[in-house]
Amino acid sequence: MSILIDRNSKVLVQGITGRQGGFHARLMMEYGTNVVGGVTPGKGGEWFDGKPVFDTMRAAVKTKYADVSLVTVPARFAADAIMEAADAGIKLVICLTEHIPVADMMRVLAFCRQRGTRLIGPNCPGVMTPGEAKVGIIPAMVALPGDVGVVSKSGTLTYEVGFAMKNRGIGNSTIVGIGGDPVIGTTFVDILEMFENDPDTKKVALLGEIGGSAEIAAADYIKTSMTKPVAAFIAGRSAPPGKRMGHAGAIVDGGEGSADEKIQALEAAGARVAANPEEIPDLLS
Repeated sequence: MSILIDRNSKVLVQGITGRQGGFHARLMMEYGTNVVGGVTPGKGGEWFDGKPVFDTMRAAVKTKYADVSLVTVPARFAADAIMEAADAGIKLVICLTEHIPVADMMRVLAFCRQRGTRLIGPNCPGVMTPGEAKVGIIPAMVALPGDVGVVSKSGTLTYEVGFAMKNRGIGNSTIVGIGGDPVIGTTFVDILEMFENDPDTKKVALLGEIGGSAEIAAADYIKTSMTKPVAAFIAGRSAPPGKRMGHAGAIVDGGEGSADEKIQALEAAGARVAANPEEIPDLLS
């Protein structure tokens, strides 16, 4: 079993005829993901590697009965693309695009909630259920099927920890990159709850970073509601205060959102916290 996506998910790629959209659509199809088509305004009626291209999400969903969309379009179009997918009835939208303005994302989240659509991202690597499907840019070689769920803010950390697990023979139920922007559609707590309710996920790895309070909220959930073991890593221990480190949300402001604060909260909640990403497999053994 998995969360969010599996081999039966019917996926549309918004921006499939673009360089990035096309590149990752091909990798997804090679992996076995059920990509049923794509959307690029003005290119409806064309084909992409045997998959139909539509002008609008509404036409694509009506024709292909899709339930998942991957947004790969540039930032200036991304907010509208997400809302178009939600308006067309897509229940899961995964947005890779970064540099979407916060004000736009506030409007997008309100719209998605009204339509009953879950958004993963933006500025995220996507979702992967090893052996079944991947939607996004997570490399195929970083994971094996298994029983450890992974939820992460960082794409690079996701790949590093996944590969470290694979080298130890540890597999994953589902890997979810939630994104590192200040405003995202799905939180650590949302994914932890899904893993807690998934009978085939036995353990969880949580990969966080400085900035914001998402890891503190995750620690509260782990302490009060999580029955499965959690191993965690928080990136950014040496980051200088007030300086953004990588992701837009990775900034310590006024002493809040520091790595030490998050590590202390997670340890107090019962999670085992690694000093470096390579320790995660040991903490899950």
